[in-house]
Amino acid sequence: MKNLGVYMALFFLLFSGIMFWEASSMDYYSEYGPGPGFLPLWVSGFIFVLSVVYLVVALKKEIILISKILPKGEGLVNVLVCVGSLILFMMIVPFVGFLIGSAVTLFILFMRGYRWYWSACLSVTVAFVIFWVFGVVLQVPLPVNDFGW
Repeated sequence: MKNLGVYMALFFLLFSGIMFWEASSMDYYSEYGPGPGFLPLWVSGFIFVLSVVYLVVALKKEIILISKILPKGEGLVNVLVCVGSLILFMMIVPFVGFLIGSAVTLFILFMRGYRWYWSACLSVTVAFVIFWVFGVVLQVPLPVNDFGW
């Protein structure tokens, strides 16, 4: 079976089931009103119902072939570079900090469309601006290295 709709419906059924299970362990109602389990319980219930409806539709008439969805050629390379750079970012940020990790990741992404010197300038500039806005102005704690950046 190569129907992507069926696989996606089953994925969201599993996801909503796990979410419902976890939400049921939280308090549904507190002394001041709805508790922390109220919203995730209802959202997971809606996702479950919509997933069942989509599963029925996908099995009956809407056939989405996996081979038609996946990009080919340069589009596939772009997707793989984006996913790979995201994984690389998650792996190196705890060690090198947000600033260097985001500059490296952005450099990899910008290299797909710009020359290396523009990619380097843009990635460092964007990383500094994001680090300054979130780390300094908004005071959001970002992962840093031993030098504080």
